[in-house]
This record gives sequence, C-alpha cells and structure tokens, in this order.
Amino acid sequence: MTTTPLLSSVEMARFVANGFHRMDAVVPDELNAKAIGVFDAGVPPVPYGTPVDEAFPEGSFVRDLIAIPAVAGAIRSLVGPDPTVDHHAVHIREPHEGGAQPLHGDAIIDTRTDAFDVQLMYYPQEVTGTMGGTLSVPGSHLRRTNESDTGRYQNLRGQTRLTCPAGTVVLLHHGIWHGGRRNDSDIRRYMFKIRFNPTAPQVRTWDVSDLDDPRVSEELSRFFPWCEHATGRLEIYNRIKVWRALTNNTAFDIDYWATRVANRPGRV
Repeated sequence: MTTTPLLSSVEMARFVANGFHRMDAVVPDELNAKAIGVFDAGVPPVPYGTPVDEAFPEGSFVRDLIAIPAVAGAIRSLVGPDPTVDHHAVHIREPHEGGAQPLHGDAIIDTRTDAFDVQLMYYPQEVTGTMGGTLSVPGSHLRRTNESDTGRYQNLRGQTRLTCPAGTVVLLHHGIWHGGRRNDSDIRRYMFKIRFNPTAPQVRTWDVSDLDDPRVSEELSRFFPWCEHATGRLEIYNRIKVWRALTNNTAFDIDYWATRVANRPGRV
C-alpha cells in the first residue's frame, strides 16, 4: 500500500479524541458502480491474521479499494505498515426490515492503551437519513465496555447517524460504540467492513511535521455531550495515555493531569 498522503498530527489527535476518521466520496464512481455486484457475489473469507496482500490479491475489487491513495495513507497512518486482516464482512440492511442493531463495541473488554485495531467501513451508495446509516457515539471508544453492554441505551447525546455521499470511507477505532440503524427506505443498503490488526508498533506512523501544533492538544481536550464534565476529564486522561504511546513521548500532558497522577516519589 502507498504511504502517501499520510494523516497529519492534528488529524491523528482528532482520531484519538473522536474515535474515527471520515473521508467523504473518496472512492471513484467507477469502483462504486462495481461494488454492489461484487458484494452480492460474495467476498471470499480469509483466516484471522492474513496479510493484506494475501487476503486481497492484486486486481481484486477490495485491493483496488484500499489502494486508493487517501485510504491507503490513512490506514498506514492509523495502524502502521503491513497490517493483517482480522476479518471482513458485507453488511446489508433490507428495505423496511423493521429492526435496528443494538449499540455495541466490536470486541471484548480491551485494555490496550498502546495499540488498537482499525475498522474500515465503506459505503458504495449514497446513504440518506431514511436508509438507516451507521449510528456511532463520538469519543466513546476509550470507555471500556464488553461488546453489547451498551445495547440497552437507545439514544445518547451527541450520537451521529451516518448520512453520506456514495464512495465514503470511515475508519473507526475498534472500541467505538456503534450500531446499524433500521432501514426505512425502499433501497437495499450496503456497507463493507474490514478490521485491520497492527503488526508493528503504532508509533509516529503518520506525518509528524506538525507534532507541536497547538491544535493537537485542542483536539485531545475535546468534551463530548454524552458524559458529564467530570468523567469527560477521565476521557481526556485516557487520550493522553494513547497519545504518549503513539508519539513515544512520556512527557506529553494536558493541564498536568497525567504527570500529577504518575507522581510517586521514592518508588521504583
């Protein structure tokens, strides 16, 4: 996969805060036109941990999709070089199907602060409000839950229900709370997902030329309306830990929070 164009430090910090990176209409029309036929025919499954080049051979539809420069660069920035494929799936929402997916995260409780998986979600057609686009809760990805623990929640303040033009790709942190909504339209809705696992440390894998940009801290300091102000500070603390790991900079801090918590004089 090409390594350009890589995400900037500000964009990476925004991902760490929001839990997603969205690219509208990034897939060319000619690929979008092929997508539904490919998905109806089926994309062959691969074993967990298959290298990308083996999972999606040269000339295949999926290989062409993830080789789009903006997509390839974003994947490289987020998950590092030579990721493996955890799994992939075509998700279809039938017209007027009458059901929605519970709010959930896509893993058991995951305590990693120095690594994360990335899920690519590709929408080959325009998704309107009535088509039941993916619902997600920005900033929820570092709040540890076990899969469908959040399934009883119907709506949370600040949630987003995806509407997008054809050819949109969203890259998600594996822990973000999300769920497919009910399709109330007359159109069959398609979404293709790939989960990528890192195989190398996710350290400075993006364009770090703007690492000292003050907007990095601004992005990491964002509050989201689904949690109260006090616990919102805990989310910022969690982001600081992730950013320290991603940059290999254990001195990074916001408002002295992590430095204060780590202060243990006289202890080894």
